[in-house]
Amino acid sequence: MPSPAPSRATTRTPAMTVAAPQRADRRSTLFLLLIAVCTAVTAANIYLAAPLLPLIARDNGTTASAVAWIASVAQLGYAVGLLFFAPLGDSANRRRLVGGLTVVTTVALVAAAVAPGTGALAVAVFVAAAATVIPQLLVPLVAQRAPAERRARHVAAVIAGLFTGIVAARVVGGLAGQAFGWRWVFAGSAVLTLVLGLATAVVLPSEHRPRTGSLLSGIAALPGLMRRSPDLWRACLRQAGMFGAWSALWTSLALLLTGPAYGLSTATAGLFGLFGLASSAVAPLAGGLVDRFGAQKVVRSAYLLAAVSVPLFWLGGHVMAALWVAALAIHAALVASHVANQTLALTTTSTPAAANTAYVVSGFAGGALASLLAGPAFGHFGWGGVCAVAGLWLVIGWGATAVRR
Repeated sequence: MPSPAPSRATTRTPAMTVAAPQRADRRSTLFLLLIAVCTAVTAANIYLAAPLLPLIARDNGTTASAVAWIASVAQLGYAVGLLFFAPLGDSANRRRLVGGLTVVTTVALVAAAVAPGTGALAVAVFVAAAATVIPQLLVPLVAQRAPAERRARHVAAVIAGLFTGIVAARVVGGLAGQAFGWRWVFAGSAVLTLVLGLATAVVLPSEHRPRTGSLLSGIAALPGLMRRSPDLWRACLRQAGMFGAWSALWTSLALLLTGPAYGLSTATAGLFGLFGLASSAVAPLAGGLVDRFGAQKVVRSAYLLAAVSVPLFWLGGHVMAALWVAALAIHAALVASHVANQTLALTTTSTPAAANTAYVVSGFAGGALASLLAGPAFGHFGWGGVCAVAGLWLVIGWGATAVRR
């Protein structure tokens, strides 16, 4: 008697067994790619004003150094937005949160495009930067979904997108501002933010979380969280020093390149940001090094590289070749330090979104303060004053954490 035919529902061929994981891997790759692109577009909003400062100053009848504070306003706005919104990643529905912040950012960018003066522009830039904290809501999600042995690599992929956006803000922003005017740069960024932000919100997993605490409870918990985790405290201070050094140099670079020393146009000075592509190339490498050797060794090497770049930047005030080498070095140091410190921050506590908030707020607060000092330093002491601010921030960032508590 012939045996019955196998049921179709229970038959699995080897090809089907292999295809299912492949489809899952493909979906995971596409998901990671979309998050990286969204991160690039939204991160660029924080730095849109920096390459446009000469154009903004010309339209308002003032000097570029007199409006340099607008770039610092954007970083302060981002830090404030992180304090209020990023901790919600542990408790709120990220899909709704990302969608809502996308709309607010878009409206603020449109307001910046039609701002009648520097005061209104600064308010719009502040609101846009405060609402464009979407990357820091997505990084903890990526870290949670990644396999443990590849966590730093996945985080590095998103960080590569973040720094690509920073580079695009300087290069594309400078070129587009020169060709169409600085207002159209803000308008174009509004369109990109709306499209990519809403697309990302749609594909995020739906999360039904019970409400715990208030909007301010996440902020109140941050000091205690840092006290309980020396690794998080150390990562915060070290990245504040590194990011402050980078911010002082990079936000003031347009003033040097368009000033008497080199006399470049805004568009040509913006092309200098292409050296920032080194960060996008270094991020995956840094992720692999962190997974293999640990975060501490990578951060130590990054600080050494940044320390070498500061005197090269000073020499670059007169020698363009030195400026090229310094730009490559500071971007490589920044991104390697960032990958290592952020991976450490995301894995050192049981509340990764809150830990990530403390980490990124510390970094951007350090960057905002350094760039705030860099403008007056450039006005009073020239490019050498900016380099001194950068060197001071590196000393503070490493010296404050060199002794174990």
